[in-house]
Amino acid sequence: MAETVAFGSVPTKLGDVLAAVTETGVVATSFNDGPDVRAHIAGRVGLAVADDPARTAAARQELERYFEGELKEFAVAVDWRLMSDLQRRVLGTLYTTVPYGQVVTYGELSVRSETGVPARGIGSIMGSNPIPIIVPCHRVVAGNRLGGFSGGDGVESKRWLLTLEGRLPPTLDWDL
Repeated sequence: MAETVAFGSVPTKLGDVLAAVTETGVVATSFNDGPDVRAHIAGRVGLAVADDPARTAAARQELERYFEGELKEFAVAVDWRLMSDLQRRVLGTLYTTVPYGQVVTYGELSVRSETGVPARGIGSIMGSNPIPIIVPCHRVVAGNRLGGFSGGDGVESKRWLLTLEGRLPPTLDWDL
C-alpha cells in the first residue's frame, strides 16, 4: 500500500493548528488550516492525502493538551523527511535538549548542535522548521530579546507560547 499523509486540526488561541501525519509520524504543523495549506503540505511531502482521523488522533490530542497547559512533552512520533541533514541535526538537537519552559539562544544552539552554523544561520533553520510547536523553535531566542518567529502571528505567537510554558510573565490581557 502506498504511503499517504493525513490531516487533523485543533482550535487554539493562536488559530486552528494543523498537524500533517504520515505513517512514520508528524511531518508538518501549521498555525493555519485550510485547503490551500493542506495542498501545499501534501505537495511538499509528495504523498497522496488520506482521510484518516485515527492516524491524526494522537497528534490532535497532544496539541490540544499542550494548548490547554496540560502537556509538557510531546510523545508523538516525528517524521523528519522534510529536513536536510543540517536542519535535522540542528532541529533534532533543539527537540531533544530544550524542554518545556526553557529557552536557548541561537548561538548556544549552534554550539550544542556541533554544526558550526553561525547564529544567523540557526535563525534561518528555525524559520524553515516544518514542525513548529512539536519541534519547539519558539524556544530559541536572541541573546537580549525574543528574536524572530515565522509561525502564526510572528513574534506575538512566540510570546504567547513562551507565556503558556511559564517562561514569560503573562500580560494583563493574557488568556489561556
